[in-house]
Amino acid sequence: MSGPQQNTLEGKVALVAGATRGAGRGIAVELGAAGATVYVTGRSTRGKRSEYDRPETIEDTAELVTAAGGHGIAVPTDHLVPSEVEALVARIADEQGRLDVLVNDIWGGETLFEWDSTVWEHDLDKGLKLLRLAVETHAITNHHALPLLLRNPGGLVVEMTDGTAEYNRNTYRVSFFYDLAKSSVLRMAFALGHELGPRGATAVALTPGWLRSEMMLENFGVTEENWRDALERVPHFGISETPFYVGRAVAALAADPDVARWNGDSLSSGQLAQVYGFTDRDGSRPDAWRYMVEVQDVGKAADATGYR
Repeated sequence: MSGPQQNTLEGKVALVAGATRGAGRGIAVELGAAGATVYVTGRSTRGKRSEYDRPETIEDTAELVTAAGGHGIAVPTDHLVPSEVEALVARIADEQGRLDVLVNDIWGGETLFEWDSTVWEHDLDKGLKLLRLAVETHAITNHHALPLLLRNPGGLVVEMTDGTAEYNRNTYRVSFFYDLAKSSVLRMAFALGHELGPRGATAVALTPGWLRSEMMLENFGVTEENWRDALERVPHFGISETPFYVGRAVAALAADPDVARWNGDSLSSGQLAQVYGFTDRDGSRPDAWRYMVEVQDVGKAADATGYR
């Protein structure tokens, strides 16, 4: 299959926390394409932008979910505010009576981390805020949402991060604060696996590869239509993937009756594409983390042949 099978998630309810743009938007849309009702949250709305001051909104995401075949519902939510998350979950419980899939994609740290800065050189306020956004938000959301998810057996929690457990264990990731944030989310999925598994639910950590998000494309001065024009300046960008690729990974997990086999594990979009048979929108199957280890990190010339 190239994408999620139509209506495999019909009747299922998902919450994608942090779905304004990037991976969160891609995940929400692909869950919708499989027929799910998807609540999408974030702080950027048509009436008010977050400090990112970008044009993408959760209303846009909800409309894309509906256009894909699901039912998108936008709920403005700051996941650092427990009362807002509690109200969000209460609304889902009142309107749907269930929650089958929870995706924690809350991040918001792109403007906060400082490349290759030591802990003593990094701006402390930015570093601490990054940790709050990347870790505390997930904990708050899990605290309030998991009782609803556990009402029915077979629930799935996806903790979104950057890097697999194996890669992050052996690789310094950008800076002390970034490294700690992404590793914490990996461990969070492991811990949730121990708490949810005996109660009939599954938790996993999931990473995309090199994501062609709206911000990444903009940074490289290209669009999704001409993204390969950036390869002259950034040759390894040839292994990159759309946000919909990891979205298809989540949809495949959510539709898998044997998803519990992955409980507590660290997974990647490229890895799951090989297992479930989905592709990115261009028909390829990028395997970014294997490429990183075998090509980029060892200094070989950029060549995605055999990796997508």
